[in-house]
Amino acid sequence: MHKHLEEQVEATRQFLSFQLAGEEYAIDILQVQEIRDSALPTLIPNSPNYIDGVLNLRGEIIPVINLRSRFGLSQNTAQKNRIVIVVNVAGAGKNRLMGLLVDAFSETYDVPLSDIKPAPPGISIIDDEFIIGLTTVEERMLILLDAEVLLNSNELSLNINENIA
Repeated sequence: MHKHLEEQVEATRQFLSFQLAGEEYAIDILQVQEIRDSALPTLIPNSPNYIDGVLNLRGEIIPVINLRSRFGLSQNTAQKNRIVIVVNVAGAGKNRLMGLLVDAFSETYDVPLSDIKPAPPGISIIDDEFIIGLTTVEERMLILLDAEVLLNSNELSLNINENIA
């Protein structure tokens, strides 16, 4: 009887969604450590343009990645109340906290795995390797990002960031 019930319950994955340049993106909620109001990070000279600086998070120094800059989107200097999503990513044999600077937090969604569709290649300015897939939630398209791949890419590897943070 239990096996029959398990078959009826569809596997889901929970995502935290956020706004970025008028689009809604999401990352796996299991990677999210916390959501913070955007504090002014400390600038690091000669760091890549998509690194806004570093923040002290309860004694741990974390790099803050500006996703607008990282994805080549226009900067919105008028917006003052952006947030930082602190994520815990694995890479180079260890876990590391990193901040993602986004425009606004949206909400969390339980997404059935069967509803996640592959993104057509080259459909976004975001590298295809960073996108898990697309899904429709409440009649809106949601772009699902792979935070571990995004934050462990060649340009943003943990080894490079050890020099920054």
